Amino acid sequence: MDEGNIRKRKESQNGSTGHSMDCQAKDKQPVKATVLQKDVGLLSGICLIVGTMIGSGIFISPKAVLLYSGAVGPCLLIWAACGVLSTLGALCYAELGTMITKSGGEYSYLMEAFGSLVAYLYSWTTVMVLKPSSFAIITLSFAEYASTPFYPGCTPPIVVTKCLSAAAILLIVGVNCLSVKLASYVQNFFTAAKLFIILVIVGAGIVMLAQGKTETLSNAFDGTPSSVGAIGLAFYNGLWAYDGWNQLNFITEELKDPFRNLPLAILIGIPLVSVCYVLVNVAYFTVMTTTELLLSPAVAVTFGDRVLYPLSWIVPLFVVFSTFGSANGSCFTAGRLAYVSGREGHMVKILSYISLKRYTPSPALIFNGVLSIFYIIPADINTLINYFSFAQWVFYGLTALSLIVMRFTRKELHRPVKVPIVIAGLMVLVSCYLVLAPIIDKPDLEYLYCTIFIFSGLLFYYPFIYRRVNWARKLMRPITMHLQLLMEVVPPEKTE
Repeated sequence: MDEGNIRKRKESQNGSTGHSMDCQAKDKQPVKATVLQKDVGLLSGICLIVGTMIGSGIFISPKAVLLYSGAVGPCLLIWAACGVLSTLGALCYAELGTMITKSGGEYSYLMEAFGSLVAYLYSWTTVMVLKPSSFAIITLSFAEYASTPFYPGCTPPIVVTKCLSAAAILLIVGVNCLSVKLASYVQNFFTAAKLFIILVIVGAGIVMLAQGKTETLSNAFDGTPSSVGAIGLAFYNGLWAYDGWNQLNFITEELKDPFRNLPLAILIGIPLVSVCYVLVNVAYFTVMTTTELLLSPAVAVTFGDRVLYPLSWIVPLFVVFSTFGSANGSCFTAGRLAYVSGREGHMVKILSYISLKRYTPSPALIFNGVLSIFYIIPADINTLINYFSFAQWVFYGLTALSLIVMRFTRKELHRPVKVPIVIAGLMVLVSCYLVLAPIIDKPDLEYLYCTIFIFSGLLFYYPFIYRRVNWARKLMRPITMHLQLLMEVVPPEKTE
């Protein structure tokens, strides 16, 4: 009914000139179905994976990985192991994504394997906390690097950083609402920029190695990690830099030929990032000792100052490009999760609506952007995301488990890609370790608070989704209608 109202209004606006040649020409043009269009090809898919994975992590995270791993050798091994884990996890997602060709990533797979409740708890946690807080952190990193040159010798004021971060969020959300193709072009450009700066850093590192700068690397295994929990924390920080390996599964419905392009983009993109990360870390250790690296406020910038002077300014500039591109990729996929959740009835229905003109899920994108701006306001949200990281790995483990479960419960499903079941089992075990090790090593109450928040979603699930109380529908109907008219959005058409 709401869709019909908008369409009638548009028809009435054109009614007065209905007999003109211009309108006759328009009537003859083929009309697109009101669904998300398949505008993402193989190159854009690779760029989405690479561009989202390579954010500020590789330019900052080496400190944390080195701190918890204890020495250069274990540090490099952990970076390589994180790459292998990300690739194995992504191969599981390649099977799931080609078997269940729905957008929404883990949400769609958990729904199919475990039912509505588990999928709802995932969407509740991810839509409300994980995606918008991650988007906020990335834009805060962007704002910090972008504003630092204007405040030489001191830290930029917090209000400047946060305002610039909010402006970046508004700009990125605007781009993604305008056009899927425009968002893809932006992603492709910034991915090329970040690969360029990584090539510069790796090339400079090779030159340093050729000159005999191997002091730090020659004592690679001096020092040992303090505990099993410390290794878990080192993996946490390394995998934070690799986060994004599952992003393409959030937009499966918009991929051209997903049966080919999804696994191919994964097999090209993630090993490429893994090689880049290990080589960049080797380059860092050619010019910095472990102590110097740990004391550096921004490792990549320190490297640039020592090796690339007087062109060292290109490093912070390209870090700005890198974080902006990563934020764009994060926004692109986060909107699709909220969109699919709304379509399945686990979020308010307006989030599943699509722009009638632009064919983008603009309500879902705007919702994610608004939440991200709220997450910028607190003094420090890094602590929040650290504690919620364990929740992310709970869902990664459940998703890998869903692959095992559906091998037995959904044997009839076509599987264009089929990975050895032992890989899914390994991902479940690794996820359990990454969830439990930091909690056992340092059992903070914050983990309990995060768990309580996740299960607090049940307070909304029972009345609004399971029981579908009538008064909630009556309350939301006029709100949905007015938002629909304001944003010119309609429900997606059902396609076979």
